[in-house]
Amino acid sequence: MKTKKSEVKQSSRLQSLDVLRGFDMLWIVGGGSLVAALAKTTDWGWLNVIAGQLEHVSWQGFHFEDLIFPMFMFISGVAIPYAVTAKVEQGVDRKSLFHKILKRGILLVILGIIYNGNLRRDFDGFSDMRIASVLGQIGLGYLFAATIVLYTKSFKTRIAWLIGIMSGIAILQLAIPVPGHGAGLLLDQQWCMNAYIDRMLMPGRLHGTIYDPEGLLCIVSAITVTLMGALAGSILRDGEPASQKKAATLAIGGAALIAVALILSPVYPIIKACWTVPFNMLAAGISAMLLSLFYFSIDVKDWTHGVFSYKILFFKVIGMNSITIYLGHSIIDFDHASHFFLGCLSKPMGEWIVILGSIVIEWLVLYYLYQKKIFLRV
Repeated sequence: MKTKKSEVKQSSRLQSLDVLRGFDMLWIVGGGSLVAALAKTTDWGWLNVIAGQLEHVSWQGFHFEDLIFPMFMFISGVAIPYAVTAKVEQGVDRKSLFHKILKRGILLVILGIIYNGNLRRDFDGFSDMRIASVLGQIGLGYLFAATIVLYTKSFKTRIAWLIGIMSGIAILQLAIPVPGHGAGLLLDQQWCMNAYIDRMLMPGRLHGTIYDPEGLLCIVSAITVTLMGALAGSILRDGEPASQKKAATLAIGGAALIAVALILSPVYPIIKACWTVPFNMLAAGISAMLLSLFYFSIDVKDWTHGVFSYKILFFKVIGMNSITIYLGHSIIDFDHASHFFLGCLSKPMGEWIVILGSIVIEWLVLYYLYQKKIFLRV
């Protein structure tokens, strides 16, 4: 929303943020599977390359698939100045805001435990439950990053918090020895600091048996991704409304983060399963550059008409109900519905047609909710 007074801060919802969130979620709810199925059917070289990028690296390194989760955390951070700082400026009590932030974090942890399938399994005690989850990490990352933003006033203080957390993680991962094995064993999945802490302190079952990619040290480290998103959100919200200068600032900041991550990577590896500091910086840097592109196209240049309007609507519908479709994709068998209508085409055309049908059905459900203004706000 435009305003004539440059000193007035933005408080309206960023359309580009919803669109970017939808773009991110698409790969989770079927986009990656669709590309993989198309690559298998066609065996086109360039499509095989893209499909390879839609698989996690085994340990060290980085694929596009490794960006999807941290980019969602980054995006949740961008929303913090619009959801938290704006209310502080309106005179809302910080204590009541903190209670809402805490409630959101706890609710996401609970939803994550449910998402893990803990309610559908027969358990042999609490140790058989997996407590750590993607949603739980998102919730706790938001909880701590939003609390830092809520109780700090200056941009510099928030950067100090960011550097402090990153430094603490780096010291633990590189300098503190695992008893009986030594320090800096990030390439050793069993005896890196993350795995050791998970086995010692993480309650319940570990996703990776000897470590958990959403374990305790990962959660603390990932706070920095959400906090970097909050810093990006502050840049977009403060001062003038949508401007090319802000888009450029985000792009330059993102490029700087990527450069530092790559410079550090020979001595401090990029590992998503451990959420190493270079991984966080690389993921946040790429996320910032993508946000800059979406922000420039949608909020600055207003390329929202004609054919662009359909593309924006497609992603926006997904992005505004991201938690709904994330949970729904796991709980509801959309593939079965797609097979019911398109199963006869899977043999002559390939499995991709059924996957595409599943995505279409998911989108139509979300579009119905969008039209009725029904959104799951957590």
